[in-house]
Amino acid sequence: MPFREVNSKMVEATIHPGQKMFSQRGAMLAYRGEVTFTPNTAGGQGGVMSMIGRRVADEATPLMTVEGSGTVMFGHGGHHIQVIALTGDTLYVEADRLLAFDGTLQQGTMFMGSQGGVMGMVRGQVTGQGLFTTTLKGHGSVAVMAHGGVIELPVTPGRPVHVDPQAYVAHHGDVRNKLSTALGWRDMVGRGSGEAFQLELSGSGAVYVQASEEKL
Repeated sequence: MPFREVNSKMVEATIHPGQKMFSQRGAMLAYRGEVTFTPNTAGGQGGVMSMIGRRVADEATPLMTVEGSGTVMFGHGGHHIQVIALTGDTLYVEADRLLAFDGTLQQGTMFMGSQGGVMGMVRGQVTGQGLFTTTLKGHGSVAVMAHGGVIELPVTPGRPVHVDPQAYVAHHGDVRNKLSTALGWRDMVGRGSGEAFQLELSGSGAVYVQASEEKL
């Protein structure tokens, strides 16, 4: 169920009978046809562990199940929207950045410490994202929100990408991440304490970076 980008802050999805998608509550701007919106407090297919993970991380993002036949336009808070197509791999993204996504995607929650050990936990504190992150896996499309627009940076073997943790939005593919101290970077850039750390992503996939250090 691909999204059509209306502009940088709005997307449109076509809903077909027998299919469903999920969206953040309050994200529906307009729709045509016979479409229903149902509160989905359990967060979809993630199960009990997904609910526990989001509760511990204080990331409970209320979702709506969207079904029927028609087209729906989505947007939220004037944020920029990036559409990401998954072809069997896994997207790692914070729950509050999810605007809408295919109902065919399998939802889950990952403990931040499982990627990078203790430093993975530190990353959660530095970015203000908590100790858990949301995962979406399978074939389908995801619309995520960001400040100031998003750029997709490929991650290839032997060529890691270093990102300001505050500008990180999401990543997908077979990518490992670790947080490292960026000695001298903070003084060189001359901004807040966030530049004392770098998020290093290595492997094969892509990382999405926003043009801002603001959280949603």
